[in-house]
Amino acid sequence: MPVLSACMRVGLLCWIWCLLQVPAAASVRVQDDRGQPVVLARPAQRIVSLVPSATEAVCALGACERLVAVDRWSNWPASVKALPKVGGLDDPNVELIVLQQPDLVLVAPAARVAARLRSLGVAVAEVDTRDLDGVRRMLSDLGVLLGREQAAVAVWQDVDRKVAAARSVVPAAALGAKVYVEVSPSPHAAGPSSFIGQLITRLGGRNIVPEQLGAFPVLTPEFIVRADPDLVIVSTSGVRAVTSRPGWATLRAIRRGQVCAVPADDYDVLVRPGPRLGEAAGILARCFEKALKSP
Repeated sequence: MPVLSACMRVGLLCWIWCLLQVPAAASVRVQDDRGQPVVLARPAQRIVSLVPSATEAVCALGACERLVAVDRWSNWPASVKALPKVGGLDDPNVELIVLQQPDLVLVAPAARVAARLRSLGVAVAEVDTRDLDGVRRMLSDLGVLLGREQAAVAVWQDVDRKVAAARSVVPAAALGAKVYVEVSPSPHAAGPSSFIGQLITRLGGRNIVPEQLGAFPVLTPEFIVRADPDLVIVSTSGVRAVTSRPGWATLRAIRRGQVCAVPADDYDVLVRPGPRLGEAAGILARCFEKALKSP
């Protein structure tokens, strides 16, 4: 075996020393919306999303190709429709989720599947997007977990710009108008603390739902009649139910034709708290503009 010269031995020792000074790849860590730590050895590469808004966020951050399965309701962008479907939050197929070998699963807060997946050694992040802060936080946390922090900042800035642009087209006659947004025929309403309610406020409208009732309360039809909104926003599939309810013909919005029927594709955008919130603000602004402009 050849003998190393003193110079070569010194050089080799220096090289080994330098290698020892290079830190191991740092793990990525966030605290999710249930206060649980989410720790990954590296940015997530195989993601299962059980939340449509989180699915959209992953794609908006430029990591759509890292999704390996989604819930049955995730439908945007179009590419996710081809992914394996693993059920929904109420009926997830745990075996199918695990079969995808995910290094991260995204679920809504308090989902029962979270504990089961964690017991199987799967990293889970619970995301709460009921309000605008929650959406911003989801984007920020996913930015860390995907190694796409700058993209997360850019996406939220784009949302802010689009909301401001939407506010600029709301007619003066609509400012301060009382608004009712129906999110299901229960009737389930979007309250002022929800992301929809906060967008309405930013656009200059007033929500008929009292703050204390929460983000998405079920209202009695009589409550809505007493509140007498200036503008009713509902999906096109719900218009007939809204206009035919007993006593609702007396509503100012219905008497004046100030009911905004939102087509299915736009309604999906409106009720989904993700990176398309700027587009949602534009949909609301068009409702204001069309139904409440000056005579």
